[in-house]
Amino acid sequence: MEGSQLGEDVKRLREALGKLPDPVVRPSLVMVSGLPGTGKSYFCLRLAERVPLVILESDNLRKLLFPCPEYTWQEHHRLFLACHRLVEELLKSGTTIAFDATNLEEHHREPLYHIASQAGAKLILVQVDAPPEVVYQRLRERGMGLNPEDKSDADWTVYNAMQSRVERIGRNYLLVDTSRDISAALDKVVRRMNQ
Repeated sequence: MEGSQLGEDVKRLREALGKLPDPVVRPSLVMVSGLPGTGKSYFCLRLAERVPLVILESDNLRKLLFPCPEYTWQEHHRLFLACHRLVEELLKSGTTIAFDATNLEEHHREPLYHIASQAGAKLILVQVDAPPEVVYQRLRERGMGLNPEDKSDADWTVYNAMQSRVERIGRNYLLVDTSRDISAALDKVVRRMNQ
């Protein structure tokens, strides 16, 4: 991708964030990964109620760059190049981030490991999950448009297709079942952020 296109994409995504929280000396990158419907956005929203941070939700950011997304490889590549550059800029400016994206494969997570390390940020990895019957119900409700805040287009077919791509996270991570009370998991993440 041309540098000018990347710069324009990052600028568009950054402008959509609005007012950023006050910078901190050592920001955190909370990378929340999981299949569609497992509760990534829910987890990030609950975390944002406890600590000042910016949520970078890939589904929402995709639609800023591609109002009618086609979910092609080229679209994915352009989106995540811009997301990674934005993460880098925000961390270097002292902004804590919750990055909400499927990030199912280790080679997709590795650039974020590197960015956090280079920025001197705390890296906190969270994998969310939920029983298939709960996910099915959530995705069914998504298809009916019951939650206007839900920016994802992923449905049960996409969930099933993506299951084979789930790779174990290669570093210490927190596994959270979002069909249960997530308070203890949120407490643990906040403690790590404040250490």
